[in-house]
Amino acid sequence: MRGHFGGIIGGTFLTQAGRCPHMLTAVEVRNAKPRGKPYKLFDGAGLYLEVTPNGARYWRLKYRFGGKEKRLALGVYPRVSIAEARERRDTAHRLLRDGGDPSAVKQAAKREAKLSEGNAFRIVAEEWISKQRSRWDPKHAEAVAHSLELNIFPELGNRPIEEIEAPELRAALQKIESRGAHEVRQRVQQRVGAVFRYGIATGQCLRNPAPDLRGSFTSPRVRHHSALTEKELPEFLARLDAYNGQPVTKFALRLLLLTFVRTGELRAAEWVEFDEDSAEWRIPAERMKMRDVHIVPLSRQALLVLKDLKPLTGVGRFVFPHWTNPARCMSENTILGALYRMGYHGRATGHGFRATASTILNEMGFAPDCIERQLAHAERNKVRAAYNHAQYLPERRRMMQRWADTLDRLAVGKPVAKLRRVV
Repeated sequence: MRGHFGGIIGGTFLTQAGRCPHMLTAVEVRNAKPRGKPYKLFDGAGLYLEVTPNGARYWRLKYRFGGKEKRLALGVYPRVSIAEARERRDTAHRLLRDGGDPSAVKQAAKREAKLSEGNAFRIVAEEWISKQRSRWDPKHAEAVAHSLELNIFPELGNRPIEEIEAPELRAALQKIESRGAHEVRQRVQQRVGAVFRYGIATGQCLRNPAPDLRGSFTSPRVRHHSALTEKELPEFLARLDAYNGQPVTKFALRLLLLTFVRTGELRAAEWVEFDEDSAEWRIPAERMKMRDVHIVPLSRQALLVLKDLKPLTGVGRFVFPHWTNPARCMSENTILGALYRMGYHGRATGHGFRATASTILNEMGFAPDCIERQLAHAERNKVRAAYNHAQYLPERRRMMQRWADTLDRLAVGKPVAKLRRVV
């Protein structure tokens, strides 16, 4: 097909009635007034300005492709000037010359842009977080979302996930490290890697660039929760016995040491969770880090703590209520503050009791799997987890009683009884 611009091309531009077109001026375009019906002002090579009755002015391109007359929208005046409209017309002219259809190319670009928007890193990350919420603690889910919102989305949130490469990801993470927030950078890098793994699994990207960054950052210094040693326990138990603060706080420290649960699990404990007849504390899944019901066998000493607490807080919901508002549980700073007043600032934390118990129980000869189960650490193999749950509960009962008895021995200066094997 021979076009108006010479040569045989796959399509042609249409001019007004086939005549040599009048070239519009900027003044004519600016002064184009609305009429009762839409009308057109032709510029040349198929380009024209369409003026609507409401005064809107649109740039259009009329052309033929595959034997059919077609139109292409080139923008709205004055946002698109007459010079820019002509540039867009010429670009379409080049596409036609090479055998392409400008309208089809434009639609394909729109589809690609929409797909890229749907595959933006932010969208994939939010989808990943929503999938994890059912098994995450709500506070943890909120923390993950906030860390990505603050540290990654400003740099990469609107980027198509499949286009993000290692250098670009490193530059975003480098901004976190430049603040000296090495641990934050490490956590964010791990979460970004998880987003990419989810994107690969769901077909939204092909590879994960996060592992390529290993060794390219300063490794954060590992900070462990301050934990007491076996030698330090007798003095601690003596100070706890002499503690003259709030009685409920003293009982909280005692029960925390006896059960070595997480501090948050203890603070939010409710009376309905305790079955004194079966000597069990069942912490519901929604309060556990790994979103699974956790059974804590209660020693005789732990049951005595609950018995002494009953007259103080037994009429309310929480075992350890907030001292000014019983409708809320104990503040997260209460236990740490009590440890400070006992002289253990920087030397002990409530969470550190878990490490203390784990170390001593391992040395006593209890099975590591039994200890890990009682610590409510994650078991990656779900079949094995269910098996361990059933297998180790009787041993955990013996272990928790032995642990309580050991604390009593240490309180009077007797050494820990070490066994070759506990059965």
